[in-house]
Amino acid sequence: MLGFDIDYTLGLFPILLKYLDITLSLTGISTLIAFFIAIVFGIIKTYNIKVLAQICDIYVSFFRGTPLLVQLFLIYFGLPQVIPILASMDAYTACIVGLSLHFSAYMAESIRGAIKGLSKGQFEAAYSLGMNRTQAFFYIIFPQAMRVAIPSLMNNFIDLLKSTSLAFTLGVPEIMAKAQLESASSFKYFESFLAVALVYWGIIVIFTYFQKKLESKLNKAY
Repeated sequence: MLGFDIDYTLGLFPILLKYLDITLSLTGISTLIAFFIAIVFGIIKTYNIKVLAQICDIYVSFFRGTPLLVQLFLIYFGLPQVIPILASMDAYTACIVGLSLHFSAYMAESIRGAIKGLSKGQFEAAYSLGMNRTQAFFYIIFPQAMRVAIPSLMNNFIDLLKSTSLAFTLGVPEIMAKAQLESASSFKYFESFLAVALVYWGIIVIFTYFQKKLESKLNKAY
């Protein structure tokens, strides 16, 4: 008789948590790379720098307009065929590259929108204090824009964390890959995928808590 095996589900948590470091490292490294790319692209699009702004538009359009899974396959299986030096790239690195490029497109739009949402008077006030354009941006505009962009950036971060589950399609041994293996060997699919879903949910609940704390702290002055 078929039924829910709670003991099997509980027994899976220690197994899955052994692979949590891979999931979190994929998330952390990809987020940092994506964030720095997004800052550069956000600035370029904000100031509408000729040629570069058009390149950024194409970049954002491509990575927002195509599925992440397709991008991961393109990077890991496709690029080595046209750029032989990339043949030595492992699945873990390919996932970081794919996640970084994909989510930098979303983060760039979040940052650009936050910058555009600030009053032009902020720049004028900075100029009146003797700051040049670069100083005005990094000392006045950028810090305020980051405060505005944090909710959107945190949503991007959470989406990125959940998207690391696609790494198993390239053979990266993260928690989703382990759940897949366990379910295939035991045929307890519901229990296996419920366990991995609860692990992801728990991680996101924790990060959401810290997000709210951070937003509260940054908004105190306002």
